[in-house]
Formats: sequence, structure tokens, C-alpha cells
Amino acid sequence: MIDDLSRKIIDSLNENARKSFREIAKETGSSVTAVINSVKGLEAKGVIRGYIPVVDAAAVGFDLNAVIAVRISQGKLMEVQKKIAEDLHVSAVYDVTGEWDCLVLARFRGRDDLNRFIKKITSFPNIDRTVTHLVLNTVKDERRVFP
Repeated sequence: MIDDLSRKIIDSLNENARKSFREIAKETGSSVTAVINSVKGLEAKGVIRGYIPVVDAAAVGFDLNAVIAVRISQGKLMEVQKKIAEDLHVSAVYDVTGEWDCLVLARFRGRDDLNRFIKKITSFPNIDRTVTHLVLNTVKDERRVFP
């Protein structure tokens, strides 16, 4: 469990990870020292695992997003999921409950790019079936942890 200050700091960093400790301290109503100590503690515990830029995928040519449901057979779930995750198009692989074994979130430069990817993964041993859903509009895509 984390304290209220740590939660506020994480929210602030989620807005802009390049904010100075001074800016975060002002936002959270705490001292710069408290913010520095909290961030270092969160990093040491693995709560904060890194800082990355938020890139607009469409702006760099990846304007087609897909959610791909995958059915995997013969107990090879983790092995197949790891192989799918190696592809650079893939941004997330989820092991899920329900009718499907796995959901894959991926970005493509267009239909031909998606087509090549689907043909590639359906050729993997132990993939029984896929269903691809194209994302028409993104209503919310946020990395917030706390409600």
C-alpha cells in the first residue's frame, strides 16, 4: 500500500514525467525533500519502473490499432504468448479468462501490415484461431493507476 503523498506524486508524474521535483512539491503541497525521498523509495520498491515518452502512434505512421483474440491449444499458452510478444507491432499481451486464451493489442501501418502479422502468428504451432477487432475510435487510453 502507498501513502497519499506517493499517490499524488505518481498522478503528477503520469501527467508529465519531466516535471521537476520542485513543481511536484508545489502541486502536492509538500517539500522538495519529501518528494525526492518518496520518488526514490517508489523506484527502489519497483512501484515506479521507469519514465517513457508518450508517443502518438498515428503521428509516426502506426494509425491502425487492433485487438486480437487468440485461442491456443495443447498447454502451450505461455510459450506462444511470449513468441507473440516478441513482435514489435505488439504493445500488450494479456492472458485472459473466458472463451479466448489471450488478447493482443497491436499497432500497424495499415491493412497490409496487419495482414502480414495475422498470417505470421496463425502459422505458429498451437494457435487454433484468432479474431481481429479493429479500433475505430479511442475513447480513453490512459496510464493512470489510481481511480
